[in-house]
Amino acid sequence: MKIAISLAALAAALTASPVLAQQAPVPTAVEAEAFLAKAEKAMFDHSLISSRADWVNSTYLSDDSDAVAAYFGAIRTSMNVDYALEAAKYATVPGLSVETRRRLDLLRTALTLPAPTAPGAAQELNDLATRLQSAYGKGKGTLKGQPINGSDIEEQMGNNRNPEELKEMWVSWHDNVGAPMRGDYAKLVDIANAGAKELGFADTGAMWRSKYDMPADDFTKLTDKIWAEVKPLYDQLHCYTRTKLNEKYGDTVQPATGPIRADLLGNMWAQSWGNIYDVVAPKGAGDLGYDVGELLKAKGYVETRPGQVDTPDTPEQQRRGYWEKQMFKIGEGFYSSLGFAPLPATFWDRTQFIKPLDREVVCHASAWDLDNKDDIRVKMCTKVNSDDFVTIHHELGHNYYQRAYQKQKPLYLDGANDGFHEAIGDFVALSITPDYLVKIGLLDPAKVPGPDKDIGLLLRQAMDKVAFLPFGLLVDKWRWGVFNGTIPQSQYEKGWTDLRRQYQGIVPPVSRDETKFDAGAKFHIPGNTPYTRYFLAGILQQQFYEAACKQAGWKGPLHRCSFYGNKDVGAKLNAMLEMGASKPWPDALQAFTGTREISGKAMTAYFAPLQKWLVQQNKGKSCGW
Repeated sequence: MKIAISLAALAAALTASPVLAQQAPVPTAVEAEAFLAKAEKAMFDHSLISSRADWVNSTYLSDDSDAVAAYFGAIRTSMNVDYALEAAKYATVPGLSVETRRRLDLLRTALTLPAPTAPGAAQELNDLATRLQSAYGKGKGTLKGQPINGSDIEEQMGNNRNPEELKEMWVSWHDNVGAPMRGDYAKLVDIANAGAKELGFADTGAMWRSKYDMPADDFTKLTDKIWAEVKPLYDQLHCYTRTKLNEKYGDTVQPATGPIRADLLGNMWAQSWGNIYDVVAPKGAGDLGYDVGELLKAKGYVETRPGQVDTPDTPEQQRRGYWEKQMFKIGEGFYSSLGFAPLPATFWDRTQFIKPLDREVVCHASAWDLDNKDDIRVKMCTKVNSDDFVTIHHELGHNYYQRAYQKQKPLYLDGANDGFHEAIGDFVALSITPDYLVKIGLLDPAKVPGPDKDIGLLLRQAMDKVAFLPFGLLVDKWRWGVFNGTIPQSQYEKGWTDLRRQYQGIVPPVSRDETKFDAGAKFHIPGNTPYTRYFLAGILQQQFYEAACKQAGWKGPLHRCSFYGNKDVGAKLNAMLEMGASKPWPDALQAFTGTREISGKAMTAYFAPLQKWLVQQNKGKSCGW
């Protein structure tokens, strides 16, 4: 009888189990909140150690630091994947508040590289990512047959005007740094795509595009719309620049028609062209009367010499990195003039201002927040020149943004979108005008360029700001194609070169085949940093700048405006920064600018006098490529 009862009970249980499954408790809004609280605390706590591991890895490159960074990175990735998958389960729970739903969405899209749940996948993904970034940091090119590191080759590409040496540097960097990464990068793409699909996305690129408070396809349309607004300005700048390069180098180096040779534009990636301003400057108007780097040197700023070693009795001003640190003091002064609190003492103790003598580091400039509070730092191999003076203002923008939103919930400890984070320092850097340089004592008031120099001032700005936009767009267009398979591994190089020609109108100095991987020679590819943020930042910075100048009551040409010292602008800016990611980005944009639309109109208005002049200069020329 006991056996019969047991069999009957078993039969009943088997029969009832489907019904019980159908009646499983539906998650509640209260449970969603409890889950978010748990996830946020765990992620926050882990970030306190993993961010330090990343810092050590970037500033002490070695096999050991690679292993440590990969270890903590794997834990972070696995944790984030688990929480993202769980967040998806709560997405349709009835009764969720707007804030809860936003935090769930942010958690679901928080990953840059999602690993699948397969055993070992997170570790393999992080091993690949760490190896790729480390390979970039250790990479070298050659000049006159001699090895040259990343920061030095960037400087040489900006100053050198010998087309054969430029070609050597370009080819050696792309061959030595990019090509060896190709196989590892393909493996990384496959693993990340598998992870993205588990989270409900078509591929990793679709996941990235879903972070902008709109459907992924709508975001693609938005970036295309913005590009269409500014492309006519870029086309005129390209045409004019090509003519000047042809005049300097001749038809055999740079033809008068078609695309521009990539290594002639003063930058390894032809992403900004300001370093060749001397080549394109119009006679008379083109002489701006000053160069920030030269102004700094005239004030006694001395660049740290290669191999320079401090001795115990070395005067402070002769110590390694002293003058580079003083450049950061100037940058801090701008933000202080707007009413922001001074940087913490730890910033000055822990920032990497110059390249160390005793080890390899990742020299690519970056801003860090290691404790989501006050341990903010910059990692940079600073040189006393105009470019790095601007970069310092840019990187500090990240730090001040990070500190402004420190009181937000963990998932809101970020910019309104990643373009905002990049735009803050850039729009401040737009205020590095003659007026600002006079106020901080770098430029003699008697040497401020007059109105007849306005075209030169605008052209110098456009060579960086306008020239960058197509590159800012195409890097992720390439990656989106790689992730969704429209650019297969067998066409990595063709896909990259085709997009460079289509959007930038540039070509490599030598032919490239599919043994190459030129995309990998740009830090953000092996560093796995989404790049559309920089395109958005190029547009947003102009909108922020225009708004700040209006708030400051600036009268006169917009490109000469400086809001340095205006505490009202600073207060309104801080109100936007404090929002972090707590609201959709149109809310943050409206808080500072009064509009909810990202648009290229502020940029075209800023450069309108230059565009009119360029059209005149290009009259009769065969523009386009």
